[in-house]
Amino acid sequence: MKIAFVGKGGSGKTTLSSLFIRHLAAEQVPVIAVDADINQHLGAALGLDEAESAALPAMGARLPLIKDYLRGSNPRITSAETMIKTTPPGEGSRLLRVREDNPVFDACARTVRLDDEAAVQLMVTGPFNDSDLGVACYHSKVGAVELCLNHLVDGPGEYVVVDMTAGSDSFASGMFTRFDMTYLIAEPTRKGVSVYRQYKEYARDFGVGLKVVGNKVQGPDDLDFLRAEVGDDLLTVFGHSDWVRAMEKGRPPRFELLEEANRQALETLRATADRSYERRDWQRYTRQMVHFHLKNAERWGNAKTGADLAAQVDPAFVLDERLLAAPQPA
Repeated sequence: MKIAFVGKGGSGKTTLSSLFIRHLAAEQVPVIAVDADINQHLGAALGLDEAESAALPAMGARLPLIKDYLRGSNPRITSAETMIKTTPPGEGSRLLRVREDNPVFDACARTVRLDDEAAVQLMVTGPFNDSDLGVACYHSKVGAVELCLNHLVDGPGEYVVVDMTAGSDSFASGMFTRFDMTYLIAEPTRKGVSVYRQYKEYARDFGVGLKVVGNKVQGPDDLDFLRAEVGDDLLTVFGHSDWVRAMEKGRPPRFELLEEANRQALETLRATADRSYERRDWQRYTRQMVHFHLKNAERWGNAKTGADLAAQVDPAFVLDERLLAAPQPA
């Protein structure tokens, strides 16, 4: 399952994504957590201190390694330098699997220990810093995430949870189509639901599963407001949490002490995501990957790489779970 958390800045997106990650880890299921936000706070929300968060390897800084590994022996890709963030896999490409060791995870993922035996693998894009101003776009930073998702073959009971960048920037590339379920975090205010209709339009056009999760809901009036604004897309809500307040102070109690109502909300998120896997259409998933690649090739990719990137598309290739058991190319 590939799951995205989106929403406007300050909605509680990172907090709720970290709670969901903790909930999955407590169930002893494999979890890869990815911080793809321009403001890198997921590590801290999972309990890392400033020094530990700063020491996490940035995926963007390891893009050459990622490209070289994923390229494999694919004859349609003449060099790693001609790969862009939307380059799709084909015959001979190496794929990523949640339950494996590989050079990409070795270089980019770090184990974060939670309660008892619970642990997750955390990957981060890397922060947008002063040296990037005027010369770089954050969408290029998250390109490493998109490329990895394009080459990830996952099965039921495996989870990749991505904390996306805030606001409508989540739809600035084709990465928003890489998920089985997208959870939009919304506060019960006009600003809190302001991006909902824009997200809904994008999601509908591409068949992306989208549900709204109300946050900071304090009573029936807040719940009625959200229902009036988003209708049946409202999946569940989170209310006040002393556990979260303690976590934000750097002193989280054991996760089992999270309030029962909020724990039930997290289980609703998991059950909804699990059901969405039954509707996964691998053919459409692969077509969308190719769609955005061809758009990027025409708009800027061909000019940047000096290659015809449309030739990278393998028309006979479909990314699906049958590849989970297939051996990796040499």
